[in-house]
Amino acid sequence: MNASGEGRVGRGQITSVEGIPALSLDAISSVAYGPEAMLVVLASAGAGALAKIEPITIAIVVLLVILVFSYRQVIAAFPDGGGCYAVSKAHLGARASRLGAASLVVDYVLTVAVSISAGVAALVSAFPTLGPDSLAISLGFLALLAALNLRGIALSARAFLLPTAVFITGIYVVIVVGLFRSHPAADAGIHPAVVPKVAAAVGVLLLLKAFAAGCSALTGVEAIANDVPAFRAPSARRAMRTEVMLGGILGTMLLGLAFLTVRFHVAPEASQTVLSQITGASVGRGAFYYIVDLSTTVILALAANTSFGGLPVLASLLARDNLVPHVFGLRADRPVYRYGVVVLALLAGALLIAVDANTNSLIPLFAIGVFTGFTLSQTGLVRHWHRERPPRWWARAALNGTGAAMTACATVIFLVTKFTGGAWVVVVAIPALIVLFSRIARYYDDVGVELGLGSTPGMPQREDHLIVVMVATVSRMAESAISTALSLGHEVVALSVQFDEQRAEALQADWDRWHPGVPLVLLRPHTHSITAPVLEYLGSAEVRHRKVMVLIPEVEPRKWRHRLLQNQRDSILAEVLRRRSTAVVARVPYHLAND
Repeated sequence: MNASGEGRVGRGQITSVEGIPALSLDAISSVAYGPEAMLVVLASAGAGALAKIEPITIAIVVLLVILVFSYRQVIAAFPDGGGCYAVSKAHLGARASRLGAASLVVDYVLTVAVSISAGVAALVSAFPTLGPDSLAISLGFLALLAALNLRGIALSARAFLLPTAVFITGIYVVIVVGLFRSHPAADAGIHPAVVPKVAAAVGVLLLLKAFAAGCSALTGVEAIANDVPAFRAPSARRAMRTEVMLGGILGTMLLGLAFLTVRFHVAPEASQTVLSQITGASVGRGAFYYIVDLSTTVILALAANTSFGGLPVLASLLARDNLVPHVFGLRADRPVYRYGVVVLALLAGALLIAVDANTNSLIPLFAIGVFTGFTLSQTGLVRHWHRERPPRWWARAALNGTGAAMTACATVIFLVTKFTGGAWVVVVAIPALIVLFSRIARYYDDVGVELGLGSTPGMPQREDHLIVVMVATVSRMAESAISTALSLGHEVVALSVQFDEQRAEALQADWDRWHPGVPLVLLRPHTHSITAPVLEYLGSAEVRHRKVMVLIPEVEPRKWRHRLLQNQRDSILAEVLRRRSTAVVARVPYHLAND
């Protein structure tokens, strides 16, 4: 779900097969929670309704096929990466692009929270004693992923390949073995639901709710189209091949698991995931069960990690377009967009705490954002084909138009069926983010006008400054700061705020003996505020009409932890002077010699 052609994997380095673990884990790992989300909804109508998972899954797979072929078109049209934000910005305008960006931000946060909580649920299914610590384990996983990404430790596509192969192979083995069983394995450890002979009547609304919940399995289908340049040449052809492979793997997995769910009468349980029950019923609770279960946890953790590559990149693009603070565009030495990583971790952590790491509580929030992105991307592609008009453009436009119509209908279904179940949070969050983007953009526009960006300014004028150096005592630090001041301007004044009479007299005496050639101005305030007398001095008649620079010397400690031992008055003074005066304020570090 990367926002552009900048991904976590090296550009131009991965093959079609490596594209599955590198860019498709969001989608493939969703088989761990998508079918369960459907069963949770259907279970409310009784055990007899659980069999409806099969036709609902078929409908979801049909939608998956349409999305796969639609995103092949996105790859063909945007070989440099066709993320929802990029497509919307190019063909649908600023408002649509901001909607796409807000939807992506929400989806990235939910992907991390859902993947981690589902991964921990799989772990608890195998080791039930860990159940009471689910939230703590989830937050631990989240902290580990954030720490790895802050340190710039990005796993390569080849590192993802082995756990992905183990997971996919394991799921297919479970499906194939399960197809040859008429009853669950003897040591399955599950309690099959008692299905009545008369099928339960299931209303249309409940079916739509189950469909909406199950569509959470389609998140991540767009990721390949977003990062086409990551593939080896010919990158577009390889990316389209990977998209088809993803559709085939995900579709057959969903259909196979839905069939086994009905065959083994699996029902949702609080202590064990649906995938864990199906695995146990098919292959028993032996060593292979634990391999599949642990590989599920690993794959879900890796799926969460892809968002740590996607959201910071998206935030950097939004910062470039003045929609978020520019600090999100800064890279650390590693290089890492650290502010995007930290914000993603904090938001996902808050979400996990709010729902107590319960995946089923997060599902009602899921898929709305990503399906909004699906709709925007497909709609943008329709306009793209209409403008470019390549050979058979009408067929391409028809395909993308069908995809846009279906995903738009699915989005409406999500909003209607999930609203009271928690989707209202997303309905509020996305417009709030759009408003935030607009306010930030307006601020940067106003600042740009004030700074005269885009226009030619007048000629710079040389002006004499009054350099004010803050001093507390006669010291080498004072000598260094005054030397700096003398190199900047011809008129320098030392300024000191003294609350004690004896200290003031001692400083004056020391100054007279030193005689540095710079006058000392002593301020004797009636209160113990250091900022008020300095502001009063800067506002005095002889100073306020001049250009003033204030130098504040400070000790630069040898080690970062020694900063806690430093007097913080210099920091407070610098901040107040910047906000409440027109003086140029500079902090002059005095570096202590190494031991």
